[in-house]
Amino acid sequence: MTAIRRMAFHWLTDGLYRKLSACLAALMISQWIRCLGDYWWEETFTIVNGVLLAAVLANLLLPSKTLSIGVQLIAVAGLNIANTDYEWLPFEGSRRHFLDWMYWVGNQFGQLNPYLWISLGVLAAFHLIVSIRRKRSWIMILVAIAILSLAAADSILTPIYLWEEIAWLVFVGLGWLVASHFAGFKERHPDNWSRLLEYPLSLFLPIMLIITLVMAAGLFVPTVRPVLTDPYTAWKESRGETVPSFVGDKAISVAVSKNNADTRSGYSRNDSVLGGGFTFDYTLVMTVTTDQRSYWRGETRALYNGTGWTESAEEKAEGTLKVSGSGQAFPAKGVAASTETVAVTQTVTMERKDKYPVLFGAGPINKVLKFDGDESGLPALSWLANSWELRFPKSAADRYPQSYTIESKVPVLNEAALKAGPATQAAEGLSDVYLKLPDGLPARVKTLAADLTKEAATPYDKVRALIGYLQMNYKYTNTPDLSLKSSKDFVDAFLFEIKEGYCDYFSTSLAVMSRSLGIPARWVKGYSAGSLPANEQMQQMQGLSGMVVPNPDGAGTYTVRNADAHSWVEIYFNDYGWLPFEATPGFSYPYALPKDEPAPVVQEDPAADDSTTVAPVEEDSGFSVKPWMFWLAAGVLVLGIAAYGYRSFPALLRRYRRRRSDTVNARIVNETNRLIKHCRKKGMDVETNETVRETMGRWSTKLTSLQPQFRIVQHAFEKAMYSSQSMTQEEAERATASIKHIREHIG
Repeated sequence: MTAIRRMAFHWLTDGLYRKLSACLAALMISQWIRCLGDYWWEETFTIVNGVLLAAVLANLLLPSKTLSIGVQLIAVAGLNIANTDYEWLPFEGSRRHFLDWMYWVGNQFGQLNPYLWISLGVLAAFHLIVSIRRKRSWIMILVAIAILSLAAADSILTPIYLWEEIAWLVFVGLGWLVASHFAGFKERHPDNWSRLLEYPLSLFLPIMLIITLVMAAGLFVPTVRPVLTDPYTAWKESRGETVPSFVGDKAISVAVSKNNADTRSGYSRNDSVLGGGFTFDYTLVMTVTTDQRSYWRGETRALYNGTGWTESAEEKAEGTLKVSGSGQAFPAKGVAASTETVAVTQTVTMERKDKYPVLFGAGPINKVLKFDGDESGLPALSWLANSWELRFPKSAADRYPQSYTIESKVPVLNEAALKAGPATQAAEGLSDVYLKLPDGLPARVKTLAADLTKEAATPYDKVRALIGYLQMNYKYTNTPDLSLKSSKDFVDAFLFEIKEGYCDYFSTSLAVMSRSLGIPARWVKGYSAGSLPANEQMQQMQGLSGMVVPNPDGAGTYTVRNADAHSWVEIYFNDYGWLPFEATPGFSYPYALPKDEPAPVVQEDPAADDSTTVAPVEEDSGFSVKPWMFWLAAGVLVLGIAAYGYRSFPALLRRYRRRRSDTVNARIVNETNRLIKHCRKKGMDVETNETVRETMGRWSTKLTSLQPQFRIVQHAFEKAMYSSQSMTQEEAERATASIKHIREHIG
């Protein structure tokens, strides 16, 4: 009966601790995976976080482990199917052929790549972490590895900011170690535990206070610049180079409280919180060979939430047209039948292996001509006629192309027609979301827009008035002074407080002020044109000086870098449709113009142009770090480590052999001495001149429940230490078991 009660008590204790461990394991994984924010898609995080939530709830609510695992696997399947473009594929082939079945199963699961395997891997990691809950040393090792990996990613490996995640991991580690200690104490000393619970405040309040102070110190300390620069960064900077970023996320999603320049430029996938600052990253993204210079359009956002842009309900529910083959023409809503367009052919060659949600091109894209050089083999592309987005499938089974050729039908800018157009903006079939503004938009934003356009006759004149005001009165900078910000609204803070910023500030302000005047507008992100080779740039500059222009339309091969990531605005006009506008100082949108109209002179501000190149550092007569010096130092370090290991290996081998050759008697003596040291650390007194017999005899009178174990250890020690006879294996095992029992009881 006593054994049954002990087993029941153990199950209850371990069950409660296991549930707490499940919560802590999920929290640890969720914080660690945030370092993958620029590598994973939003759908990946949705699936993984859903899997972790399902795993925690199953561990908390379901008593059966088998049932819990089954529910978790069902949740994995459901989350993957719900958050991907999964479609049930009917069986094709012979039902008698095993290979046909394998091919069918592979196609079914292939639609869930890589989400299914990532979520299963996260679930396996969750259960592995929970399984080590009774090994305190393993918990410490796991937390240390997680903290060190995030610290490395936060410092030199990537430009992402992970200090809050590290602080949370420290919090989880401390809480888990405390819970582990109490779980072990409750199991070994149930009577003492019940007495401690009579004073819960005095027991738990100091612990929670200490952990809270440690957590607060990690989360709320001010950000400071590093005191030391890592060697790799110092070497790169000495050569006049910047450390390349392989993350590619502009400071569009950086919270205001963070450093002004804590990330690098690039194409963002999260625009719900704009602001912050960034540093220019000149990593090559793609080259575009085109017969018409343009901006390379990516995605559209229609819903302004006061801090940034998100997809509206209409956009999420927008129907898609499946691309069935090369040369298929796409309808583009928002372009009037009377609007003149020009066909622009572009060949895009990707220089990075990143996967983007769309194919980039001049807007709107009309058809796909080639995909990785093939005119027939196209992936499951989807065309959104309202948003002008050519969506790439989310499944990794379809690899993002290394190159593709597309044709766009670009509207021709006819200013005379736009200025003569009707002032009303009522458009049949156009969603009200393009006029929607948040309820909390300050009134002074609307008042400013109305004052600036009160003398403008047409919507086109009003938009031009807003653009002129933004470009003449606000400064372009990639590091705006965020200390001036007090308004919660992004546009209001820019217009009246910060008064400086980069493209996201200008484009969002133009869209919001246009909407306040009843003019439909939407926000667009992608890449600006990029840069031509030096010889082609010189030819165009000579053309502007009066010489013959070899490519007046800007035809050529453009190099597009992370620094060219950009945002602009599209405005809707009656009898014309959507037309792009550029509000950022130093930028000029490359419109397609009527043939009888001269091309405008484009004068871009080098300080604001995302395609600005890094000037080489002039060499001087002083000392400079050369690449061969870095490799020489690394080689010397590797050789030194190898030489030290070669010299130390024989000694380590001899020591290992000596340890293996130790007798059983010596092992028992060493284990007894380690037991005495352990007991001393736990507060048990040890006199200087006492023998082992006297020490353990005195301890036995205090810990009566351990008297048999102390007696066995004492006799084993005396025989091993003073007898000429070797102990038998059975005696040694009995002594070792007694030592282990004493250590576990003491803690």
